[in-house]
Amino acid sequence: MKQIHVGMLGCGTVGTGVARILLERADLIRARLGADLVLKRVADIDLTRDRGVRFGKGVLVDDASVVLEDPDIRIVVETIGGETVAKDLILRCLAAKKHVVTANKALLASQGNELFSEAMKYGVDLAFEASTGGCMPVIKTLREALVGNRIEEMIGILNGTCNYILTKITEDGSPFEKALADAQQKGYAEADPTLDVEGFDAAHKLAILTALAYGMQINLADIYVEGISRITPMDIEYAREFGYNIKLLAISKDRGDRIEARIHPTMIPFDNLLSSVRGPLNALTFTCDAAGDILIYGRGAGMMPTASAVVADIVDLARNLLHDSGGRVPMLSFQPEHIRNIPVLPMAEITTRYYFRIAAQDRPGVLSAVSGILGDYDISIKSVHQKGRKTNGSVPIVMITHWAKEADVQKALAEIASLDVVGDAPVLIRIEDDNEA
Repeated sequence: MKQIHVGMLGCGTVGTGVARILLERADLIRARLGADLVLKRVADIDLTRDRGVRFGKGVLVDDASVVLEDPDIRIVVETIGGETVAKDLILRCLAAKKHVVTANKALLASQGNELFSEAMKYGVDLAFEASTGGCMPVIKTLREALVGNRIEEMIGILNGTCNYILTKITEDGSPFEKALADAQQKGYAEADPTLDVEGFDAAHKLAILTALAYGMQINLADIYVEGISRITPMDIEYAREFGYNIKLLAISKDRGDRIEARIHPTMIPFDNLLSSVRGPLNALTFTCDAAGDILIYGRGAGMMPTASAVVADIVDLARNLLHDSGGRVPMLSFQPEHIRNIPVLPMAEITTRYYFRIAAQDRPGVLSAVSGILGDYDISIKSVHQKGRKTNGSVPIVMITHWAKEADVQKALAEIASLDVVGDAPVLIRIEDDNEA
């Protein structure tokens, strides 16, 4: 039976999972592929750590060049991470006309345009299913299953750490700091959780998905990003009173000549399927002109879920090699000549609905003053709650608006914050509710 040799750069958590599947599921893969996938070389700086995987003699090496220069290795898996060493090694692989599989979302989001251009230059594939949703087949869905559809919008939960934290706050009433500590204890959050909780990890994924969905260059710089560190149990309680849960959402919408692309905490109604996605799970909904609404749901991170997606890419590339059909599916979903530089709509021009929580002194006329400022900026109030639960001497005024423009909202809140009777900076959470469209 024909053999296809695979090399791997890096053997940390994900790399170990990939090796485990390739070695322990070799018979299953052979039955589905019609060839043997041989893990010939694995390069890692640590040769002594017990990974729970038994490699053959000479497979584990500490020199990446052994992988890069082996003429038998046709597919290389990069699991190093980061944006420096990993980029250099991927470029060397491509120049050596080796196909590459990576889960490196940060690298692809920031420098993917260059990497994909190099892959096309050398006539090889750069596969990246695991970069945007762990085991969820979002790349394959966009590039293949929905090839006959215009993607109207994508909305999803793309960071399991944030979703776990928000679930803890919602279900247990835990403050953010306690929920984060619990996520770190369980291994869902890193010691430095900034990339996750401030929304940057989700932004990397959305940058890649937006390019695939609309036929545009990857554009990370213009994606609006806001994390969850200011979300409190109080806001979640108020949201529930209005019929909403709060999720960190990745939102992308086709606006014709421009694209919406934003990451921020969002209120969504209880009957929205994303509202019930709990714990560290991810989910993504596509709205398409032919297929309608599609939901993909699963584990967005972790050793084995991510490794599963990496192995799927390896097998896809191996099938191409068996049939000499490289480049069969465009890496960025569209043929290169049809990829455009579509601008991202500035956040100031976004129009949506809003939740405000304003800490104000309990005096006559305060609500009138706040409402007057909102009216000056054409912001119409749908409902308002003013309850007597004082915090630091102030009473929260909670409002839900009708549709308003972000620029007007920001100006109004800045003016409200300057009032003598207002304490802390007003809290703003955007709302996505199809029932109120």
